[in-house]
Amino acid sequence: MEDLLEKLKLLEYDAEFCKPLGFRPLTRHYFALSTNPGEQFFTFTSLAAWLLNQRGKNFEQPQEYDDPNATISNILDELKKMGIQTDFPPAKLKTGSGEQVCYCIDKLCDEALKAKRFGWKRPVHPEEEFEEETMEDDESEVTINKVEEELEVDDQAEIEEDDSYLDLTGLKEHNNFRDSSESHKPDSVMESNVDAAEWKLEVERVLPLLKVHIRTDNKDWRTHYEQMQQHSEGIKSSLNETRGHLDKLHQEISRTLEKIASREKYVNNQLEHLLLEYRGLQDSAAEIKERYKQGSGGVTELTRSLAQITEELESVKAQMDERGTNMTDAGPLVRIKQSLTRLKQEVQQMEVRIGVVEHSLLSAKLRDRSALREDMQAPAADNFGQFKI
Repeated sequence: MEDLLEKLKLLEYDAEFCKPLGFRPLTRHYFALSTNPGEQFFTFTSLAAWLLNQRGKNFEQPQEYDDPNATISNILDELKKMGIQTDFPPAKLKTGSGEQVCYCIDKLCDEALKAKRFGWKRPVHPEEEFEEETMEDDESEVTINKVEEELEVDDQAEIEEDDSYLDLTGLKEHNNFRDSSESHKPDSVMESNVDAAEWKLEVERVLPLLKVHIRTDNKDWRTHYEQMQQHSEGIKSSLNETRGHLDKLHQEISRTLEKIASREKYVNNQLEHLLLEYRGLQDSAAEIKERYKQGSGGVTELTRSLAQITEELESVKAQMDERGTNMTDAGPLVRIKQSLTRLKQEVQQMEVRIGVVEHSLLSAKLRDRSALREDMQAPAADNFGQFKI
């Protein structure tokens, strides 16, 4: 979601999406957490439509009361046309939040950035403007640059090495003379007519007023060099102090190590026979463990065979119990007697039915015989009557 938000900022969604459509800027976890599904779904569909339009598609901006299924299907169709995989059910997008929503918006942002041909440019570092270091001019202070300018204006000749002070009065007279007539400069070196004692007295009087102030610059190599010297001296002094402590600590540690080594040797010599016994016991324990493994393997096989035999025995016992119960149980005899009585009753009923059927057949035969006789007598009487007439 945070990467998605950065991509939206690159697309300037604040000015082109939020302000025209009346949406608030998205937070860092807006689509990651479910807070208001209705509002989040409408924001998702509107943002997807805006990104599709940025991609160059003619996609209508959805309304708040549109069918969500139709809107989601349209968005997924556009994603499939662009070749974006949508291997998830559309119902995942109805909540307006979750991994699928962030995935769809992220892919649409990528496509929009590709359509705008967005690319990272080289960083442009702003030039640092340093303020010119100016010094306040004071009537009682003279800087080095000012002194050099006055000396250059004073005369263009060579200055003697013994002169280490400045004559303010001579400078004033020379300046006045230079202002009055600049064209009439002496060709030879100017010589002062002032007495040396008066010169020294004047210099002693003016010397406290001459102050030179040099502002320290952090970028000056001289200050760095001085700091390096100070730090190196501090390191050397602290190193000399700590070296003694470290040497003492090293000696103490070496002594303790020697004591520990000698103590270990003594303990090993004292416990050597116990170690040999311990090793022998370990070997015997290993042999016993091997025997135990072999014996446990045989025991497991015997237990399996015993389990099979017990199962067979239980089955045989069950069969014997069934047979014994069958032999001592009188229930089958009772059932046989009951079935015999039922058979006798059925036989009697069948005999009665058979007798009734025989009687009915006999009566039918008798009726047939009487009818046949009547039929035979009737034509004989007719023939006799005819013959008599």
